Amino acid sequence: MKNIEPKIKKLTADILKDYGQGRTIDKMNAFTSPDMDVVVDILDKLQKILFPGYYRNKNYHFYTAENNLQTLIEDVLFNLTKQISMYLRYLPEYSGADYRASKDRAQEIALEFLSRIPKIRDLVETSVQAEFDGDPAAFNKDEIIFCYPGMYAIMVFRLAHEFYDLGVPMLPRIMSEYAHGKTGIDIHPGATIGRYFFIDHGTGIVVGETTIIGDNVKIYQGVTIGALSTRGGQNLRSKKRHLPFWAAKQSLVTTPSSAAIRSLPCLFRPDPTSASKARNSTSAARADRPLKRRTWTRIKPGITLFNYSLRYLIVFPAIN
Repeated sequence: MKNIEPKIKKLTADILKDYGQGRTIDKMNAFTSPDMDVVVDILDKLQKILFPGYYRNKNYHFYTAENNLQTLIEDVLFNLTKQISMYLRYLPEYSGADYRASKDRAQEIALEFLSRIPKIRDLVETSVQAEFDGDPAAFNKDEIIFCYPGMYAIMVFRLAHEFYDLGVPMLPRIMSEYAHGKTGIDIHPGATIGRYFFIDHGTGIVVGETTIIGDNVKIYQGVTIGALSTRGGQNLRSKKRHLPFWAAKQSLVTTPSSAAIRSLPCLFRPDPTSASKARNSTSAARADRPLKRRTWTRIKPGITLFNYSLRYLIVFPAIN
């Protein structure tokens, strides 16, 4: 095509003009914004630190584990500090702060995070054991670490949750959403999840920010533990959005043995004590009706969830 250069110049001018409208999407400070690729690289290196015998550092050859680990830690510390300093600027107290102030605080957070690696590894180990004990199709634990998407999603959650706990904005969500895109498992970094947490298959699982899950809980594909409604929008921020509900038969929730939730008529109802306070006399008559939406957040120990996002749920003792 002849005379293409003027057309390209006009397109460029038109788009640059569109950039000047002052909207959220018009920001152009890309060089001082968080870098998704760097975060993914940090996750990759943290995975090598968590599983030293499974994932190799292909860029360098080391003769000792100490040299290998120290190089990884230095690399992660440097990049984490740089990224966290950018994320801190989203907080009001750092929005206009000097770069050095945010960098110093970022390094403190990065060092504190790295000091928690042994605790994170302990939690990840319990999930490896739970996956192996709970899945007869698992050939060995190496297969779980290399192949199971649930294992990867849990690992990323454990890492992201520590940043969430340390008050770092956005970074934990970027990590968890990367794992979400890779595995189909969406675990908010703000969720509280106990030991021996087990995800099998995993596609379609959603765990919300204020969810509380106890020890020895198993979740299978298609489970959503989410909010009743987000119609309140930003007014719901920092509030408990996932209301605790109890099974009609308490023994099924509190028993050490597992239980399963399948897509059958619902057996869940709100705890009558809390329900009486929350409902007026008109709506109290509905308290005995089966719940047809995702309402249970506090998952107690020894529970297995199947297709929890479906309209009707029932609890059964699991067959071990």
